Amino acid sequence: MSSDAGKMPFTQHLEELRHRLIICAVAVGIGFLISYFFKEKIFEVLIRPLIEALPEDQGQTLIYTAPHEAFLTYLKVSFLAGVGLAVPVILFQFWRFIAPGLYENEKRYMYPIVFLSSFFFLGGALFGYFIVFPYGFQFFASFANDYIAPMISTKEFLSFAVRLLIAFGLVFELPLVTFFLAKLGLISSTFLRRQRKYAILLIFIVAAILTPPDVFTQMLMALPLLILYEMSVWIAHFFGRKPVTEETAEKGKSESPA
Repeated sequence: MSSDAGKMPFTQHLEELRHRLIICAVAVGIGFLISYFFKEKIFEVLIRPLIEALPEDQGQTLIYTAPHEAFLTYLKVSFLAGVGLAVPVILFQFWRFIAPGLYENEKRYMYPIVFLSSFFFLGGALFGYFIVFPYGFQFFASFANDYIAPMISTKEFLSFAVRLLIAFGLVFELPLVTFFLAKLGLISSTFLRRQRKYAILLIFIVAAILTPPDVFTQMLMALPLLILYEMSVWIAHFFGRKPVTEETAEKGKSESPA
């Protein structure tokens, strides 16, 4: 930890946190206002995979069951889109807040972290939208027949979609988290290989928690997680802190001044 951070009083930390939170709130507010002007288009894009999966003879529309439900749905969509637009600002403010507690060589990772965090989160959300949504909605719509017709409300759809998109965005951060844990020497590729069987079990548990209670959607999350775990093993192998061997230690001693 840098000496400046150690000298900073607690009240100054609180003031700094307040300043960063205000910037984040302003960024979300601006993103919300921008998104609200395009709320119908955003929601139309969001529901497109579901609409395409619904049977044509049973109507390809959503419903709302309360007078204010559609209005609140548009507000939620605008807010979530605003948060999405503000993610780079939020991540940047987070790292600026903890920067005084980092060493100089650690601070150089701040800007790559902001970019890669946003990139992986967006990549996970796009994977959920373009891969999981079409197959998942087709699977659920396949149960419709002459006696059962899908009548999905905007509220239930938005809750389902947002939960999945956020979940996929978060789990796609795994390679980035692995990179920094490996750089800090907290994990290694050897450790990840040894714990693979426990990791597989944990992956399916996480998939079951983050997705709706059906095996199909859980598998759609577990499979990319398994691939990301294997990628993390190689990331830890190439970028992890190398263990200090006896030969390295002896070499260091011989090169050190008497």
